[in-house]
Amino acid sequence: MFEVIKQEGRARRGVFTCAHGTAQTPVFMNVGTQGAIKGAVSAHDLKEIGCQIELSNTYHLHLRPGDEVVRQMGGLHRFMDWNGPMLTDSGGFQVFSLSGLRKIKEEGVTFASHIDGRRIFMGPEESMKIQSNLGSDIAMAFDECIENPSPREYVQQSCERTIRWLERCIAEHQRLNQQPDCVNPNQMLFGINQGGTYADIRAWHMDQIAQLPCDGFAIGGLAVGEPTQVMYDIIDAVEPHMPKDKPRYLMGVGTPSNIIEAVARGVDFFDCVMPARNARHGKLYTWKGTINLKNEKYKLDARPIDETCHCPACSSFSRAYLRHLFTAGEMLAMRLAVLHNLHFYNELMAKIRQALDEGTFEAFRAQYSGRLDRPAVEE
Repeated sequence: MFEVIKQEGRARRGVFTCAHGTAQTPVFMNVGTQGAIKGAVSAHDLKEIGCQIELSNTYHLHLRPGDEVVRQMGGLHRFMDWNGPMLTDSGGFQVFSLSGLRKIKEEGVTFASHIDGRRIFMGPEESMKIQSNLGSDIAMAFDECIENPSPREYVQQSCERTIRWLERCIAEHQRLNQQPDCVNPNQMLFGINQGGTYADIRAWHMDQIAQLPCDGFAIGGLAVGEPTQVMYDIIDAVEPHMPKDKPRYLMGVGTPSNIIEAVARGVDFFDCVMPARNARHGKLYTWKGTINLKNEKYKLDARPIDETCHCPACSSFSRAYLRHLFTAGEMLAMRLAVLHNLHFYNELMAKIRQALDEGTFEAFRAQYSGRLDRPAVEE
């Protein structure tokens, strides 16, 4: 399932195998929230830009079109025509984001749909059922994602409940995988580490869940407003307690520099809506730093977004044309920009893997960490 084939310091180069194929790690998972990438990007496009793992959202697909609909259509792979590895999140983060509309109990969480306000209950068993219906390769355990900072006593109690929820997730996941009509009987389950910004609670919680039969482990509840260095410090605190032979996933992170720094700290999997969201507003990544394509200075710029890039946008179109599309409000602007940023992230991961293969990751880190997040200094 997962093999670490090389290390440089704590940075790990690995291979992950699941029912729908193999992914080389470290890997960035491209976020297709509702079975599509925002910006008119399809599963077929993902293949062209080097995506290895697609990520979809349990909460949103439960609401629309409904996970039972997806199951009857043969599962999410068939529904969106993606034949590669796929991860679905548990819905826990979306429930967290609906903090004004939710009520948390031991059984689970009752909350109001952001679409029509109807009351919905989701607990460990419900989350596992939805993800089983979707048929993803990796299901995430249902957890509570708390706000940073939160009172220490509440964080401790929340982590204890998350452990109990994980035990229920494991039991239900195993039961569902054994059902004769299961969409993907080889679906894996990842547990999630929580603990806010308390390093000792994080380490304790990781020790507890590492004893449970999960296929991988995630660090959740970061990149939700805490300072970047605090996030790095928490990864440093958790990583020694994570199993060495299982994948490690840092949820919802982040900028190119965040990814480079987290790889240096032993993380294997990443996801974030940031590259697609930034692209839709004209902020694009290059190997010299970021550019805002809406700026007036690009009005007559005949260069591609990045002269070293081979994405569909850079292969055919100028900055001037793309800026025109944004100014004119054309949907093509968002599509091409999203394709570029996701291609950049996938290429970033490929270059990280190459550096690890060649034993030059620290030099790569020194050259690019920090630089890729800053505005480009151009000739």
